Amino acid sequence: MAGHEGAALDSNKRSGKMVFEPILEQGVFRFDCSTDDRNAAFPSISFENPVVRDTPILNVHKIPAYIPTFECVMGQQVVNVEFPPGTSFYGTGEVSGPLERTGKRIFTWNTDAWGYGAGTTSLYQSHPWVLVVLPDGEAIGVLADTTRRCEIDLGKGSNVKFVSPASYPVITFGPFASPTDVLVSFSRAVGTIFMPPKWALGYHQCRWSYDSDERVREIARTFREKDIPCDVIWMDIDYMDGFRCFTFNQERFPDPKSLGDYLHENGFKAIWMLDPGIKNEKGYFVYDSGSERDIWVQTADGKPFTGEVWPGPCVFPDFTQSRARSWWTDLVKDFSSSSVDGIWNDMNEPAVFKTVTKTMPESNIHRGDTELGGCQNHSYYHNVYGMLMAKSTYDGMMLAKEKKRPFVLTRAGFVGSQRYAATWTGDNLSTWEHLHMSIPMVLQLGLSGQPLSGPDIGGYAGNATPKLFGRWMGIGSMFPFCRGHSETGTKGHEPWSFGQECEEVCRLALRRRYRILPLLYTLFYFAHTRGTPVAAPTFFADPKDLELRTQENSFMLGPLLIHASTGKDEELYGTRHKLPKGIWHSFDFEDSHPDLPALYLKGGSIIPVATPSLNVDGGSRTDDLLLLVALDEHGKAEGLLYEDDGDGYEFSKGGYLLTTYVAERLSSVLTVKVLKSEGSWERPNRRLHVQLLLGKCSMIDAWCTDGDVLLIELPSESKLLDLVSAGENQWKSRLENATRIPDLEVSGQKGTGLSYAPIKLKSGDWILKVVPWVGGRILSMEHLPSGTQWLHSRIDVDGYEEYSGVEYRSAGCSEEYSVIERDMEQAGEVEALKLEGDIRGGLVLARKIHISKENPKVFRIDSAIVARNVGAGSGGFSRLVCLRVHPTFNLLHPTESYVSFTAINGSKHEVWPESGDQFFEGDSLPNGEWMLVDKVLTLALVNRFNTSEVHKCLVHWGTGTVNLELWSEERPVSKETPVQISHEYQVTGLL
Repeated sequence: MAGHEGAALDSNKRSGKMVFEPILEQGVFRFDCSTDDRNAAFPSISFENPVVRDTPILNVHKIPAYIPTFECVMGQQVVNVEFPPGTSFYGTGEVSGPLERTGKRIFTWNTDAWGYGAGTTSLYQSHPWVLVVLPDGEAIGVLADTTRRCEIDLGKGSNVKFVSPASYPVITFGPFASPTDVLVSFSRAVGTIFMPPKWALGYHQCRWSYDSDERVREIARTFREKDIPCDVIWMDIDYMDGFRCFTFNQERFPDPKSLGDYLHENGFKAIWMLDPGIKNEKGYFVYDSGSERDIWVQTADGKPFTGEVWPGPCVFPDFTQSRARSWWTDLVKDFSSSSVDGIWNDMNEPAVFKTVTKTMPESNIHRGDTELGGCQNHSYYHNVYGMLMAKSTYDGMMLAKEKKRPFVLTRAGFVGSQRYAATWTGDNLSTWEHLHMSIPMVLQLGLSGQPLSGPDIGGYAGNATPKLFGRWMGIGSMFPFCRGHSETGTKGHEPWSFGQECEEVCRLALRRRYRILPLLYTLFYFAHTRGTPVAAPTFFADPKDLELRTQENSFMLGPLLIHASTGKDEELYGTRHKLPKGIWHSFDFEDSHPDLPALYLKGGSIIPVATPSLNVDGGSRTDDLLLLVALDEHGKAEGLLYEDDGDGYEFSKGGYLLTTYVAERLSSVLTVKVLKSEGSWERPNRRLHVQLLLGKCSMIDAWCTDGDVLLIELPSESKLLDLVSAGENQWKSRLENATRIPDLEVSGQKGTGLSYAPIKLKSGDWILKVVPWVGGRILSMEHLPSGTQWLHSRIDVDGYEEYSGVEYRSAGCSEEYSVIERDMEQAGEVEALKLEGDIRGGLVLARKIHISKENPKVFRIDSAIVARNVGAGSGGFSRLVCLRVHPTFNLLHPTESYVSFTAINGSKHEVWPESGDQFFEGDSLPNGEWMLVDKVLTLALVNRFNTSEVHKCLVHWGTGTVNLELWSEERPVSKETPVQISHEYQVTGLL
């Protein structure tokens, strides 16, 4: 059936309601601008079975509850779906920032986003998908089924807006009764997650890099000696010979099979990295075999594209071709035949060094298979490159070990990547902000169909403090994917690297994870078979409760609620936890600690956990089973346990055991029994330990043989109250006697100070974040009305910096600044911050950042090099200084961005990335104003300054960035003659 045809306005512009037809199942609709657009749409890569998207269901006459409108103009298709006021938006895939996406703007363009911030609009994966939760708790999913760059704008009322090149269909799922129902329907379209091997749910330890097999063995030994659970150790790029994929460094990793055997003997699995960049080097067997098969991505003129990555000049497999995928699959098969248990695909956005766009040119050619879209330029295949690589890797591992389940981790991905690979949240920072952000990031991925994800625990870049690392391990141990990872040059981020107090918290946290493995494995079985989430937002427990929809410090694993603290000075047990309605039983494993999350079990639930007599050397942990029982108001509870052999595919042939346990209280007797079971896997002969939770960490214990009926005689009401009181007192005692992690900072290594909390200035149109302890750097420059993050920054480089000389990174860029004044509300200012940094020789760099009440659209920076005291032997005030203002701005759309200004002499300039570095001075200097223009956003960042203070302007194009520098004259200063530059920033729309 078809809906309403769009009305043509003119030959270049069309608009109207979209036409629709039902697909897949009841409640799922496909929308197109017209029947002609439907026929012109490219094949679906997100759907597990693309034919389903293109095949209408017959004899379905239901009208969609929400019909999108469209506008097609200038080659762009703009789609709007209007929902009722009070609607909340989630999903949008791998995104930073808050859990609720309402008011946000996202761009789906896979990007190497090292050190991203809360306002970064494009990360490593693309999911043009929005989960819509209506005011009454019902939900609907909206998918823009396009692989191209897509803008998702959720900033206007209760409206979902997609903007992407025409033509593409929009698919809606629902409305259904709950968000879970939407995700189940969505998963039937795009596929569910692969069933992970059970070992992959343990703790993983990684670093860039454990640089020799001896170091890897040392790490493994230390885990076992310290009795800290761990199942997997990872090898980053330094195991390779000169970063050449499928090779081993003969000096540092001379015998990878022997290393693999050692790890296996000690209960570890080994995961090795493979990147897509293949060194362009004749005689290198991977390059030669790929060249013989002609499988490289090509330039527009038909030659193999060469781009710089870790090995130097590289070529890139064209995974859109079946012959390239088969070639890679065979390489992976040979590579995985012995010591390789899993493979890590990194840099597969694909990332390319020394380019403005951080990737290959969009004009590159992929000679894709017809069913994927055929021969297209890179702009069409960019977002699915990483997913197709992950699929090829997954298939290669299946061929290598047919009786083992593959494990692949991918950095880049798209809708449907979960069919082949897990993911992590990329190169995060060792900051409290990134710790907090890790919870909504994991949840958003789960709400977008990817349940197996987690962050680099402790932060990848920079040095965590003991307190930050311990807190992060406490939370990260509850995430679906649990891996510690850190960058080269930083302090070690192993659990024992931060002192005994932190080590003990990590040990408690990881043991807690291994206790809940039976629950996690059960949840993954249902994620694999049904598409339900593993980690879900707290509001899933009650979608009608509007207060829960923005809750970010908690999440759910089935009926288990984890409530965490992510603030440096925030005490978890000193704050009231917002819980969903119903009965919630607090409990612990006699392991409560101020830096570990609080645990609650929903009334009416039974969850399986491992008994404490677990081993930490991989594989099956124990033959015994513990059930935690939390009764509802009717005295009943129910729960499921899924079991199989932990690997292989016998489960798909019935070789599993799915048990439904029930508990019911009748008078003073509680009965616990097996209600039913499925599968041919034989029930283990084991002891069953049941703990009836009473709340406040108190419980009643009982035992029987699993499969028997257990009768528990309940004590009298007064004895129950005594048990609850005793349990609460013991819990309080554990907290009071816990050895706290000292609140110390690290020093002396790369990334020093990353764990400090930045100073935030929020007023008018702007939110700014400043780190005084590293060069007074401005890390973040977020424009609130447009939702745009203009600065590109990490703590130790980029952002907004100032120097005291013409040389790059001269004094001033890294010295610690002191905060002189904060939160001034005088002279019409709303927010202001005064900073000073000592640059020696009696000189200081002084800066004032302020936003005025009169013009809140603008923020102003007044900077100066000021003479204070003459230092002995310093040359005093006689030295030459130049105030060099050096901001590094993001290019959200590098090929559509340029710098524009009118010079003092009246000439007009447009400076594009291909122009390289350009200086402007004298009459060619901008006449007090220049701007960074983004044609796609139709916005400009305007920088105004006083031409009497600015001697030169410099434009420097980087990889996805641009510097717009202001230089003062170079001269000595005195107390009476400081060097200064005053300038301001404002965002304006293009005329």
